[in-house]
Amino acid sequence: MKFGIPLARAHPGVWPDLTKRAEELGFESVWLPEHLVLPAAMSGSPHDGDTHPPVPPQTPIFDALNYLSFLAAQTSTIRLGTYVYNIGLRHPFVSARAAATLDIVSGGRFDFGVGASWLREEWDAVGLDFDSRGARVDEALQVCRALWTQPSIEHHGRFFDFCEVMFEPKPIQPGGPPLHIGGDGKAALRRVARFGDGWLPMNHTLDRIPDSVRTLTRLWTDHGRSGKPHVTTSVPISSADDVRRAADAGIDRLIVSPWQRTREALDGIARFADQYIATAAAG
Repeated sequence: MKFGIPLARAHPGVWPDLTKRAEELGFESVWLPEHLVLPAAMSGSPHDGDTHPPVPPQTPIFDALNYLSFLAAQTSTIRLGTYVYNIGLRHPFVSARAAATLDIVSGGRFDFGVGASWLREEWDAVGLDFDSRGARVDEALQVCRALWTQPSIEHHGRFFDFCEVMFEPKPIQPGGPPLHIGGDGKAALRRVARFGDGWLPMNHTLDRIPDSVRTLTRLWTDHGRSGKPHVTTSVPISSADDVRRAADAGIDRLIVSPWQRTREALDGIARFADQYIATAAAG
């Protein structure tokens, strides 16, 4: 089992120290969420059952790929991920260039978590159609992958239309940074099977994971994919048995935040590493 940390659960002032300490302790990755803007009036939530947004509009938001590049310069082995990047809000030229740059400056340590978004008002602010976002995300992913892998690309699609362009330098990781697709429904699973390297379930309890993994595996095979999709999510962990159950359910990476307040974060990850990471390494 791999373990990652959601940096946004702590104050931004400790993100560099938290990342460097996580690397020392053997954590595999750190992850940042992303928004372009938070409209003053927001509705809905990415979390099932919630009727209000999980963050107030005045929440500080950083450019995730820019900030992860800053963290890359201070580390050497820990992976750096977005959980998740709203790729549909940009032209794929912008997303592909930023992602390739981060992958290069980090030495190939970038995991690109992307989602179709939940915040209608953010799409309204940008002037894009929220209801067609899924198709727009699919086309953006198609373009990004082509830019990262082909000597030149010409594209004439529903949302993006351009004559032949060239894109250099290519990312370090073959095929580009791994794409981890966020979402819970069949559309998200199909997106993983078509474009992704991994899946980021957002609202799955542990008992729901196995059925969805089986569905994803079938879709993956139907699309002629080899290997298996990588599953990354967060579930409650309070014992080694919980970690084993997560692995048995098909989870490959757990995102954990073993602290309640920012001042407890450094000690929290140290205790977690001693209990789970060091024990696993010894075993």
